Amino acid sequence: MQIEVVQSAQELAALATEWNDLVEKSASDVPFLRHEYLSAWWETLGGGEWTQADLYVVTARLPDGSLAGIAPLFFSPNREGELALLLLGCIEISDYLDIIAPASLLSPFLEALLSHLASPAAPPWQVLDWWNIKDESITLEALKIAAEKRGWCYTVEPLQHCPHIPLPGDWETYLAGIDKKQRHEIRRKIRRVEESGLPVRWYIVQDEASLGSEMEAFFEMMSQDLEKRNFLTPAMRKQFHLSTQAAFRAGWLQLAFLEIAGQKAAGYLNFDYKNQLWIYNSAINFAFREYSPGWVLLGYLLRWANENKRQYFDFMRGDEDYKYRFGGIDRRVYRAIVRR
Repeated sequence: MQIEVVQSAQELAALATEWNDLVEKSASDVPFLRHEYLSAWWETLGGGEWTQADLYVVTARLPDGSLAGIAPLFFSPNREGELALLLLGCIEISDYLDIIAPASLLSPFLEALLSHLASPAAPPWQVLDWWNIKDESITLEALKIAAEKRGWCYTVEPLQHCPHIPLPGDWETYLAGIDKKQRHEIRRKIRRVEESGLPVRWYIVQDEASLGSEMEAFFEMMSQDLEKRNFLTPAMRKQFHLSTQAAFRAGWLQLAFLEIAGQKAAGYLNFDYKNQLWIYNSAINFAFREYSPGWVLLGYLLRWANENKRQYFDFMRGDEDYKYRFGGIDRRVYRAIVRR
């Protein structure tokens, strides 16, 4: 494999088409690995999460010139102050990260990558610190084997829970498959708001021209929660605008709102990607809390996902109780650490 290193935003931009083509073939095909998402992330360094970072994306090409693998990395002190090579997108706002390579090429790519990183050409890293890798990812075992061949220390740490729901493709079948009490609660809450006598509607944003103002309305609802208000720094707001614009243009953004009496009562910011709904963030208007607007909109989204034959409803990181009450099946993400 021919190893090349990308260290500027201009070089990164030039890879866009090849990058996304490889993501489509990758053992890990998730929205957070798309070129448009990671480019937006790099522009703000994760909404200000990182203040010191040098781009260090390592690619590998086969003899015919085709792209075989991408290690989307950056060089920075990690949270422990060690000089680290981390995955672009980490840590806080990208739920699933990984190396980008087809399953058949992942192990040889990791071997070539570690050979490069062992050479004087690489930055003076002390640790490979890779966060938010799904428990099912073949990267975890392949990285362990490649690292231990070199006598390097490999460890893995469990991180957050990530419940998901396999969808049967039919709303009533889905409801029949969850706990009876929860099924009754979903129906009761939807019925209560629909029979309230107030105008009720939900919609998915379709017009790019309105996306900016719709996101501001989403932020306004998020800010009613103190923790979320503190999270929404100016840099983070810019990050969300960039990433949602990029996802909208690429065709996989789903920004949904529930309105009650003409006012926004709840919102969900999701990714509709690869026949799966990825639930990224949510907001509610406390003025409508008596109607459980978050639950109601979640119910509408689950019905939509079944009717539109999505295969999975992925709640992503976080073990909030409601995710399991809606039928979430547990899995986790991990932090893989290599020290030489």
